[in-house]
Amino acid sequence: MSKVVLVTGVSRGIGRAIVDELLKPGNDAVVYGIARSEEPLKELKATYPDTFSYVTGDINDPSSLKKLVHDAVKVHGKIDSVIANAGVLDPVQDVNHLDANAWKKLFNVNFFSIVSLASIAMPHLSKAHGSLILVSSGASVKSYYGWGAYGASKAAVNHFAMTVAQESSTVKAIAVAPGVVDTQMQVDIRDVFGPNSMPPEALKRFTDLKKNNELLHPSVPAAVYARLALKGIPNTLNGVYVRYNDERLSS
Repeated sequence: MSKVVLVTGVSRGIGRAIVDELLKPGNDAVVYGIARSEEPLKELKATYPDTFSYVTGDINDPSSLKKLVHDAVKVHGKIDSVIANAGVLDPVQDVNHLDANAWKKLFNVNFFSIVSLASIAMPHLSKAHGSLILVSSGASVKSYYGWGAYGASKAAVNHFAMTVAQESSTVKAIAVAPGVVDTQMQVDIRDVFGPNSMPPEALKRFTDLKKNNELLHPSVPAAVYARLALKGIPNTLNGVYVRYNDERLSS
C-alpha cells in the first residue's frame, strides 16, 4: 500500500524538491501538499496527476490544515508521514529594533502552524505508527545576526520533536536542518534582509557561499526528508535534532 505523506510549503524550494523526491519512479507514495500559491500547485498536479493532490491555503488557517488531513484520510484511510517544511525568515532585526508583533507572526508560521497540523494529524499518524519530520535550521543552535525570531522558532521546533518523542509511543519525530540551500530565502538574505538589517561581516558569509558555488541544491536535503518519510525515523534518532548530512542518517 502506498505511503501517504503530507508536505507543507510545496510551491517552491525545498518543499517542491521534497515532492519530486517522494514521487520518483519506484517510490510507492502519494503526496498531499499545501501552499498559498495555486499556480505551482497546479504545475505539480499536472506533473504527478495520479499521486499528488493539494490544498491551496495558509498553514495558519486551521480549516486549510483540516482539509489537507481530511482529503488524505478520505481517499487513503491513513497518513504515514508529515513533513513540516513551510517557514519564513522575516523579521530580520537586531535586539535594539525589536518588533514583538512581527516575531509573533513568524512564530505562527514557523512553529504554531506545526503544532496545529500535528494536533489534527496525530490520531492518524498514531494509527499508522507514523513519522513527524520537522525542517529545522542551524540557526536553532547558533546565533546569526538579526535572526533572533527565526532561530528561536526553530529551537522551538527542535523541542517539539523531543516532546513528541517523549510523550507518544506510536509517533516518531525528528528535526533536521537542511544546510544552506540555494532557495529564494538565500536570495532574500543577500538582496533584501542582509543589506538592510545585517552588518557586512555577517552578510559576507552568505554572499561568499553564493559566489563560491557552495550552496546546496534543494534536492540534497529533500532526499533526506523524503527517505525519512518513506522509510521511517530510526529509533536512535527519535526526538533528535540533526543536520542533513549527519552520519546517523546514512542508514
